[in-house]
Amino acid sequence: MSRPFPPRKPSNTGSFVRVNGKIRAREVRVIGVDGRQLGIISLGDALTLARTNGVDLVEIAPNASPPVCRLVDFGKFRYEQAKREKESKKHQHANRVKEVQLSPKIDPHDLGVKVGHAVNFLCEDMKVKVTLKFRGREMAHTEFGFQVIRQFLERIAPYGHPDFEPKLIGRGINLMISPLPRNKRAKHPGGDSLAPQISDEDDQDESTAPVQIERDSPDDTEAKPGAFANNPFAQLEINK
Repeated sequence: MSRPFPPRKPSNTGSFVRVNGKIRAREVRVIGVDGRQLGIISLGDALTLARTNGVDLVEIAPNASPPVCRLVDFGKFRYEQAKREKESKKHQHANRVKEVQLSPKIDPHDLGVKVGHAVNFLCEDMKVKVTLKFRGREMAHTEFGFQVIRQFLERIAPYGHPDFEPKLIGRGINLMISPLPRNKRAKHPGGDSLAPQISDEDDQDESTAPVQIERDSPDDTEAKPGAFANNPFAQLEINK
């Protein structure tokens, strides 16, 4: 009985690797233990060669014709593969680009906010694209726009460097900034700026400060035998 729908493929087909007896091709192109090409040989001869060298036959290029296999220890192969994936993830943020828009008449406070955003992006290993647009008659004085760009670059210099000199393209200035290496980059300012400022008078922890509890005088809270210390009915008069 045929199935109405084809079987669902596993989600990790890209990471699936055929080894030894799981290889389905009749002939394979073999790469030796030392990395040299051994040519195209039959699958049985390749498996025999792998057993002789005490390694595994690992299929590294299943879509090739014929498939390419390598004589290597499978545990070592998986370790090298995981190491390459880890290295690629380290540089994954560098491919991401964040944009920061400026203007020739930007307020100094707004410029500081834009600089803070750019510093956060650079500290996360992201590139920053800076765009400054001129509107209307602002094109007559483009030197003000370049002045803003220079101030912006001076303030982010400890965290990134421009890939090229600022260029006037059309009605705006475009600039791409890349993060500095971590060993040459300044420390992220967010850790110190976000810390609460505590004065000398308030440095005592409230949880350890002595707590004063106000109590009534003994005359007002005189307890009787067999009664509560704070009897709410003590002052109540009962008419007999």
